[in-house]
Formats: sequence, structure tokens, C-alpha cells
Amino acid sequence: MIRLGDDERLRARLAQCLEAYGLHLQSVVTDEAIPGSFWGECEAGLQGETLFVRDDTPLHSALHEAAHFVCMSPARRSGLDRDAGGDDAEESAVCYLQILWSEGLGVSRERLMTDMDCWGYSFRLGSAAQWFAEDAADAREWLQRHAIIDADQRPTGRRREI
Repeated sequence: MIRLGDDERLRARLAQCLEAYGLHLQSVVTDEAIPGSFWGECEAGLQGETLFVRDDTPLHSALHEAAHFVCMSPARRSGLDRDAGGDDAEESAVCYLQILWSEGLGVSRERLMTDMDCWGYSFRLGSAAQWFAEDAADAREWLQRHAIIDADQRPTGRRREI
């Protein structure tokens, strides 16, 4: 599993990616509780416009929580503390966006999807890779409708505005 402490360049690229969306990456000292973590332990946490991580935080966790920040409505974003909420369509969009972001960070989609599967993400077709390739049209359409990705499936640097 790729962890943020594995490579300082990865952490720097992640911070730069998130800044485009108005989300700030904040490191937490190892063994301290991560503020705003829904899952606890080493999993990333969200509070307001800050994504909290430790060196042992998995990349997929940081990307997933960051994608929730980008995909949630402004009203939910304004009161954000720990629970990103959202419906099934938004959750699918979050998973899709985190996969798209991975390559811009120097991590292959396949590697990120393997980590997602190992963690326990659940998809109808059995794996993140099968879902992404064969069953994610609704997620792509959702992200395009909210101008989060363009027609070529490239992230726009914009977050949901309605």
C-alpha cells in the first residue's frame, strides 16, 4: 500500500494538486490522532478546508477524502467536519476522481486501484479496475455535469458549485 511517508515528492505533488481546489494538506505527527478522520487510525481526515494526514496515511485515503471535498455541495463543504456524507452517485464520482488524480501524482491507476481493493472498497463488478473500465459511466457523467472533469476526463481544477 502506498503511504504518504514513502516519498516526500509524492506528498508535495499531492499538496500542489489539492491547492488548486482550495484544500490544504496538513501533516499530523505519527501516532497522534488525525483530526476529522471518519475511519480513525491512519486514515485521512477532513475539517473545513484542511485535509489531515500522517506519514502512515495511505495515498488512496488522502485522495478519497480530498475528492469528497471537491465533489460535495458548497453547503456541506462549509460545515465539513469528519463526515463528508453524500449519496451513492457522489460516492462513485469520488472514487472515479481519485483514480484520475493518481497519474498526475506519479502513481499508476492500476496501483491505486489495487490499493483500493486491498483496503476493501466494494464495486458491483468485484474490483476497482473492472468498475472503472466497464461500469463507471454514471460517475464520469456526474463529474462532467459538475464541471469537475472535462469531456476528455481530465480534472478541471474546479470543485462542485451547486
